[in-house]
Order: sequence, then C-alpha cells, then structure tokens
Amino acid sequence: MNIRRRKHWGWGFEDQQPTLAEVGATAARLAAHLRPALGEVALGEVEAPVPLDALELSAPRVAAPLSLADICAADDHVRATHALGKSYSDVVRGFRGEFFHPPDFVAHPRDETDVERLLEWCSAEHVAAIPYGGGTSVVGGVTPDIDGERNTGAAGSGGATGARGADAYNGAVSIDLSALNRVLEVDPVSRAALIQAGACGPDLEAQLAEYGLTLRHFPQSFELSTLGGWIATRAAGHFATVLTHIEDFVESTRAITPAGVWESRRLPGSGAGVSPDRMLAGSEGALGVITQAWVRVQPRPSHRISAGVRFERFLDGAECVRALAQSGLSPANCRLIDAHEARTTMAGDGSHALLVLGFESTDHPVREAMSRALAICTEHGGAVSEGRGGRSGEDAVSSWRGAFLGAPYLRDVFVAMGLLSETFETAITWERFPAFHEHVTAAVREAIDSVAAPAARGAGLLSCRFTHVYPDGPAPYFTVLAPARRREEVEQWAAIKRVACDAVIAHGGTITHHHAVGRDHRPWYDRQRPDPFAQALRGAKAAIDSRGIMNPGVLIDPLRDPA
Repeated sequence: MNIRRRKHWGWGFEDQQPTLAEVGATAARLAAHLRPALGEVALGEVEAPVPLDALELSAPRVAAPLSLADICAADDHVRATHALGKSYSDVVRGFRGEFFHPPDFVAHPRDETDVERLLEWCSAEHVAAIPYGGGTSVVGGVTPDIDGERNTGAAGSGGATGARGADAYNGAVSIDLSALNRVLEVDPVSRAALIQAGACGPDLEAQLAEYGLTLRHFPQSFELSTLGGWIATRAAGHFATVLTHIEDFVESTRAITPAGVWESRRLPGSGAGVSPDRMLAGSEGALGVITQAWVRVQPRPSHRISAGVRFERFLDGAECVRALAQSGLSPANCRLIDAHEARTTMAGDGSHALLVLGFESTDHPVREAMSRALAICTEHGGAVSEGRGGRSGEDAVSSWRGAFLGAPYLRDVFVAMGLLSETFETAITWERFPAFHEHVTAAVREAIDSVAAPAARGAGLLSCRFTHVYPDGPAPYFTVLAPARRREEVEQWAAIKRVACDAVIAHGGTITHHHAVGRDHRPWYDRQRPDPFAQALRGAKAAIDSRGIMNPGVLIDPLRDPA
C-alpha cells in the first residue's frame, strides 16, 4: 500500500509539490496581481527549496528503547517533518533546510497503552514529550525547542521563551497521534460522536458522513489539523458567531498524563467546579496527550444562503457587524474584509470593504433571517450583492472563500518568490476597536517599512478582517504582505511581529484569539495572564507532570522535582 508522505517543509504532500517552472509561472501571475499593492519592487528570482537528501540534521541525542522501537522512527524525513510547524518563519526555515531542533525520534502510538509507555519512558529518562497532531501550529507549538532558542523576536518584551532548565532534558520525542484516527462511536439520539484525537478534518468528516452527520468545524488548517490539536489549542472554525471555538463542541475529553488517565464525565453541561474539559482545552500539550473526545455533531445543513455586502469604509462595515452580532440573528458567517484584502483575494477592486454573510440550518429555511440581516446592512450604508441561487456562486464571496482555503499552499510560493506573507490575530471589545485598529495598524505599517530593504520601503501591505464576532467585540485578523529580505526573512518578520504583539497588548487586545500561545507568544502571554493564575496553572502541571516533560516551553515554565 502506498502511503502519501508529507513534504519535509511547507504545506501539503510530496506529490503536490509543483516543479520549479510551475512555481515560477504561478509567481509571475501573483506578482502581476499584487503589483498595484506592492508597486514595482523587484522580488528577484524564484528559488528552490533545499531537498530532503541535502539536509544536515543534528545527530539524535537519545534512541528509542527496544520496548518501543516498533512504533518509533528516526530517519531524516520523519525528523524533519516533525521539527517545525507551519508559520511563515517555519516555512522559510524548512525551505532553507534549517531544521535546528529536530526531535531525536518520532513515535507513532497505536493506542493509549503505547502513549502510557512513552510517557513512562520519557519521565524516567528526562526526555521532553511533544504531542503532535497535524503539525499545523503557527506559534511554535510543536517545535522540539527544549533549549529555548527559537527566534520569536521577543527581546525586550518583558518575558522569555523556551524551556527553563533545559540541561535536565536528555532529548525530545515527538508523539504523532495520526494512527489514532477513527470515529469510535456515534450517539444519534444525543447527536454526539466519540472520535480519536489523531483524526484530521477530512477523515473525521468522511466517517461522520456515513451517519449523515458533521462536526462542522472548519479551521483554515482543516485539511491537515486534527481533533486533538484543535482541542489542545482552542482552535476556532467555521462558525463566525456563537459556536466559534472547538470547546463549544466538546462534551467530554480523555487524555493520558504522566500521572494517569484524565477523563471527564460525558454531560451536556455541568456547574461542578472548574471544568476538566475547559482545563485541557488550550493546554497545548503541557498537561498530557489528548487521545479522544466526545463532541457534539449535527446533520448536514439543508438550508444555506450567503451574500456579499459592500461598504465604502471598513469602520462603517464594523458598525454594521456590531449591529448584526447584537441582533440575535447569529449568522454562521459574518466576516468583514477590508478593501486591501478584498482586492488581493480578488473579491473586490480595492475600493470597498466586503462583508461575507451567511446563514445555515439543519431544520428550517433561513431566507427570513438573511432578509433581516441585509436590512440591517442597508441601514448602515451597505450595498448588497447576493450570490446566485442564494449561494456564493462565482461572486465576491466565493472568490474570497477560494483564496482563504488556498492560502497555505500560496504561502509556499510566496517564500520561493521572495514575498513575506504572515498574519497575527486578536480580539477586542467594540468600544475600543476603532482606536485599537488605528494604533495597531499605524505601528505595524511603520515596522514593515523600518525593516524593509531601502528599495522596498512603502511597498508593504497590511490588511484586516474579522474572523469571528461576538455581541461585545470582534476578532480582528491582520495580514502582512511585503517584499522579503532574502536570507533574512525570519529576522525581518520577527521585528514586525514584536511590534505587532507589543501594540496588541498595549492597547488592550489578547495575544491570540485562536492561534494559541505556543513558544512564540509566550512573552506576551506572560504579560496578559494574571500572576496568581500562572501560579495555579504551574501547580496543576507540577501535580501531574512532576518531571516537566510535557511540551516544555509552552504556556508556563515547568516545576520539576529534583529526582
């Protein structure tokens, strides 16, 4: 049986990698499309990635014990593919063949017993254990950097990154959950399903489809990311309102920790103290390895409708979205895109902002809800352009959706053609949003120019959209496009990222709405969270992970016993 292998760098599989000529043709089309935004700056020749057989990985520090050898591997491909996530900096490093922190070996547990055996060995041997789902982290969440050297550009930001006391670790193992990929049970009465944590989006949806059901959680990383990864990072998905994050779908969770099994009772809701499910959600592998979860599912929606609404000004659209979010209509899609992003995604000509609006139901028609929503849009100066047949069709809505889904693949091309492309996201309350948007935008635009090559100053592009909205505030998502300084891309982005994160925290936002903390956001998370909460979390980790082996460097610094 032929098994598709993931690329050792970037997004997707080896059989999806285009030739250099194909990349060049795509790059030429992208450069022409982006010229109005980036000007006449020359991006240089398209480059090729360092091939797998040319990599020079550091030698493993430890080897898998004989008792676990049948589920472990340490070849260059498996170590490289588990060394980095999928941030812009990760893609650049992989493209350049810079795998500074490969795991010493990768384990593929077949069941929970294997996970238990792995954690027992890691604890005994002082080896860091890094849970790995789809490897799509954009914040350094799966990088086995137990030395704390990952370049986040965090200097002077009031915090430190990486694991402390790294000399206590003799190595690092990546625990790949991809073999735990099945829907184990379906409860059609309560509409819930028990799904293993290693199931990626397409696989779990295909299995649920056999029952006529869907989880309907579609993050941009859906193709490769997994249920366990979604829960561990509090991922946000398809629904722009109400059910925004994966924990809204979680009924119960089960994880293997160094201290034993962590399993919550399956309930529709509970007021019994601190929720064990909510504590695992967002734990980022620092407490244990999530192995399965009961999640709420639903029939596939039989009623859907979408529309695109244009606004002359982004802030006018924001006021409209606030009204929609506070109306009780709860649209499934309510994503506001500024004029810059509308143009770059071919959803507009750059003269107006675009609101992508949609409703869906498994039970009843949604045209009445859409009619009321469009009336609110009209009241706020919006110009409505509904898709054909009540669906997105070949209009602005579908153009933006196509660009959204294809973005991970396009970024590989951007790296090859010398274009910096990265994002940061946050959330803020409505009354603070206008000033927040103004200050963050100004700071980041200045940062883009300050680190640009002299010929590229003024050529960068910063755009903003709302990914999710709440009655009390939006989740703004910013995209940076700029000519890259070849061979200095990581440092260039780190400088911009530092300014962006400082501005977000200084003006009252969260360091992340749905990308997680990982290692990259640690300095700003340290500033955002209350100190007593950090002490409580550190104490909880110490109680179940006394040797501090679980994904050291994310969220908090481990307290390890002296044994």
